[in-house]
Amino acid sequence: MAHSPLEHSKDSAVWTFFDNSLTGRIEIHLPAIPLPFRKEPFQITKFMVIELLAALLLVAIYVPIARRARTGQPPRGYFWNCFEVILTFLREEVAKPYIGEKDADRFVPYIWTVFLFILFCNLLGMVPFLGSPTGDLSVTGALALCSFLLIHGAAIRYQLEHGGHHLEHHDESKHGHGAHARSAQHSAAEGHPDGKHAITPAQGSKHIPLLLAPLVGLYRYVLAHVPQTGIPLLLGWPLIVMIVAIEFLGHVIKASVLAVRLFANIFAGHTVLAFIMSFIVMAKSAHPMIWGVVTIGSVFGVVALSLLEIFVAFLQAFIFTFLTALFLGFQLHMEH
Repeated sequence: MAHSPLEHSKDSAVWTFFDNSLTGRIEIHLPAIPLPFRKEPFQITKFMVIELLAALLLVAIYVPIARRARTGQPPRGYFWNCFEVILTFLREEVAKPYIGEKDADRFVPYIWTVFLFILFCNLLGMVPFLGSPTGDLSVTGALALCSFLLIHGAAIRYQLEHGGHHLEHHDESKHGHGAHARSAQHSAAEGHPDGKHAITPAQGSKHIPLLLAPLVGLYRYVLAHVPQTGIPLLLGWPLIVMIVAIEFLGHVIKASVLAVRLFANIFAGHTVLAFIMSFIVMAKSAHPMIWGVVTIGSVFGVVALSLLEIFVAFLQAFIFTFLTALFLGFQLHMEH
């Protein structure tokens, strides 16, 4: 057994395979790659190798499926159908309902990739002498950051492409359909009687820097509502700052929830399994009969919990993907 039950769930530059009185301690020291632009070398760790293994397994399984699909041939056999039905389920039951029929296929590749990568990392943690990279907060944090950038990057691009129509739809839902659009058209007609030089919201938004688009959109929204609410413009700026801070904090919390939920479930499961197996070592100095009972009970408990861990591996991969699709669909279609 390892010196610590948590060693299986921790990342390390030393990969331990055996540590007992029969075989001794067998270790593999992973290499460090020197880099010219920094003093310390880039250290290869156990979880990096396992993540690479998960990526290679995905390529080995899904590249042949993609080639077969390109030729129009259906998959044959339980093995190929099992992996293709996962893709179909995610597209039809997760991406389309929560992202939208129109935009789903643009983001389906990411939905597929993040689900399968998390799933394979979770399942590799069930293999002896390996480990689950998703049991490390740095890995789940990186995955959550990817989802965060996708969600908000796609939303900003959508706003730029559609000229801030989210705010118009939101305004119409409160003050009547078409009211905001008619007001904008009336103002444009007054300023430009011929209508040739009027700038539409879509045209104006194309000149907004990408990072400033959300703030500019929020500023326009507040300006549009100041006369209606009677709030002086001077008091509007503190409201803008407060709303931006609350919204930003809310989005950060959502991304943090994605990372912590996945990490906590996977880490807790492997920790429980490791501690149950450690009971065998704790009872080795006791009476042989007690040791035998503890050993049988520990092995039975680990087998039963391992079956539960397989279910949790699928469940947590699905929850991460589902919440990503849900948050993305909300940002793209706030009017709904």
